[in-house]
Amino acid sequence: MGPPDAILGVTEAFKKDTNPNKINLGVGAYRDDNGKPYVLPCVKKAESQLASKNLDKEYSPISGTTELCKLSIQLALGNDSEVIQNSLNATVQTISGTGALRVGAAFLKAFYPFSKTVYIPTPSWGNHTPIFKHSGMEVKSYRFYDSNTCGFDFKGACEDIQNLPEKSIILLHACAHNPTGVDPNSEQWAELSNLIKRKNLFPFFDMAYQGFASGYIDKDAYAVRLFLKEGHEIALAQSYAKNMGLYGERVGAFSVTTSNKEESERVLSQIKILIRAMYSNPPINGARIVSEILSDQKLRADWLVEVKGMADRIISVRTQLRDNLKKEGSVRNWQHITDQIGMFCYTGMNADQVGKLMKDYSVYLTKDGRISMAGVTSKNVEYLAHAIHQVTK
Repeated sequence: MGPPDAILGVTEAFKKDTNPNKINLGVGAYRDDNGKPYVLPCVKKAESQLASKNLDKEYSPISGTTELCKLSIQLALGNDSEVIQNSLNATVQTISGTGALRVGAAFLKAFYPFSKTVYIPTPSWGNHTPIFKHSGMEVKSYRFYDSNTCGFDFKGACEDIQNLPEKSIILLHACAHNPTGVDPNSEQWAELSNLIKRKNLFPFFDMAYQGFASGYIDKDAYAVRLFLKEGHEIALAQSYAKNMGLYGERVGAFSVTTSNKEESERVLSQIKILIRAMYSNPPINGARIVSEILSDQKLRADWLVEVKGMADRIISVRTQLRDNLKKEGSVRNWQHITDQIGMFCYTGMNADQVGKLMKDYSVYLTKDGRISMAGVTSKNVEYLAHAIHQVTK
């Protein structure tokens, strides 16, 4: 028997609990203020428009639909991107962000000649290491999170990156770092870009939260666009799970930027060969929904409002949690709850405190103290603050 998945195991324990006040803060999926799954109104409209078109169910091309690939790279880089204008990208549709990372890992393993080691931040999303190892890559790390401040260890990150072997692959979270919610600021991104360029490293951006972090798609793509402006060639994984709530539709994209159009065509041809052996071609339904939303001006405008609404709810419950902890009389500094961004918050609680929260208060989260802010609502935030205060005072 293999060990159970750490995050899914939390959900299983939550389901078995009979406490009416129980809270699940493990799952990385958006919930509305009633704690219920949420389908964006623009997604429902897109589905309705698609249903009226009587489309077939034929195979998608290996690389996915041309429209989705074009719309995805435009969303990531902006319509005025020189990369797009000069066809300096190879973009394919993937099976969400996980699939984009897996395809990217396979491509780098086969065709990146300088290194087969990828350096990921400490900590990083739990699936990053298995994905790269599954592709035959070696995984090492660089410092990222400072447990003393519950913030970004900028000095540690720079020191470690400075010491990486030249031409190594470095994985960067574009925004809303998972699991910590800690992002570099714009000045820090600029310094990281310079350092990574000096060391000749190859940046692989994982952008799973564009629009969902700050509520603004351009702001959340800042780091990716900065690196391209400064002359880096990059790999990029995108996902529509969080920002369109299309978790189960599995829609994403993987891109590589190149130095010329002919290289883009060669890269695309090789990525397609890898995909053909993995899963042949991607699913069509989610791709159609995304394309409908991004290409229809009215739906796109609706989506931009709705994704900001989701981001704003997360930002608002962060403030409520911090305020309620203060009200409980906690003398700890909880500033990091509102400094961090995106779906997750690294609370700074240790494994013993987490154990007590689960046992005594039926509040379920991962052992590292990471909570999904999407599970916090205006109805349970007071109870949650009380429980956290009791185990941390």
